[in-house]
Amino acid sequence: MAMEPVASSAKVTPRSGLRAEKRAPLSKHVWMNRYLYLMLIPGLAYYLIFHYLPMYGAIIAFKNFNLSKGILGSPWAGLYHFRELFGQDKFWEVFRNTLLISLYRLIFGFPAPIIAALLLNEVRKMAFKRTIQTIIYLPHFVSWVIMGGILVSLLSLDYGMINHLLARIGIEPIPFLSSPSYFRSVLVGSMIWKEFGWNTIIYMAALAGINPQLYEAAMIDGASRFQRMLYITLPGIKHTIVILLILRMGYMMEAGFEQIFVLLNATVISVADIIDTYVYQLGLEEGQFSLAAAVGLFKSLINFSLLLIANRLAKAMGERGLY
Repeated sequence: MAMEPVASSAKVTPRSGLRAEKRAPLSKHVWMNRYLYLMLIPGLAYYLIFHYLPMYGAIIAFKNFNLSKGILGSPWAGLYHFRELFGQDKFWEVFRNTLLISLYRLIFGFPAPIIAALLLNEVRKMAFKRTIQTIIYLPHFVSWVIMGGILVSLLSLDYGMINHLLARIGIEPIPFLSSPSYFRSVLVGSMIWKEFGWNTIIYMAALAGINPQLYEAAMIDGASRFQRMLYITLPGIKHTIVILLILRMGYMMEAGFEQIFVLLNATVISVADIIDTYVYQLGLEEGQFSLAAAVGLFKSLINFSLLLIANRLAKAMGERGLY
């Protein structure tokens, strides 16, 4: 007599198992990954305290802020400060300076760490490679105050080392730090010198993730070192380059306040005064807090818009983007 199979009321299928896993309580998931969440706390606290909580003060841009009355007690002014801001020739001058300096930093500064990482990736002697990495990393840890003193010692018209060498070979001294024609080049060049080595770390990490078998196969096929770099290395880090470029667009209106504040002088203020130094002048020197907040809010809106546009363009070109 054949036995009929007994229908189990607790029949388990892969789909039901997946649903059960999804129904697992959140507290259990958090507890299982508690150490990872603990590592997130310092970063989250930093952004919460220094980036999100200060956003409350942005409403100053829409008020006639009075220090004695506080933010909530100050009367509303609507868009008055923005209309006043856009009617100033000084604002459009610093806006143009900020945009030009940021474009120069993007065009000349963004490819520099990529080129450095590609060159370091081709070095086979590890001792030499680590030495070069250490040398180019070091300027990142030097503050702009000290870096400004170094630049003055190198580029000063009267006692700068470079002008002293130029005079020795019969060339007239060049006013690098006091001429509007040279000052932006000094800003961009010193920024690249200070930061490009540190930025190579991300690209070096991306290069380490490329499968070595791809290089071996290319060598067997007779590909030269340049061809391997062009057809394996660059495509291997393309996504990293795109992501960092999108993030860089989100800082497009950040032209380097510390650097310019240290090196700025009256002879070059027409080409080097940027939005951040203008905000410093309005807010801390003149006490026009509402107008300074309006400038800062306008700059943040431009950065946010550029970030969204860059991300949309990247996705339209087939990249994953930020989200």
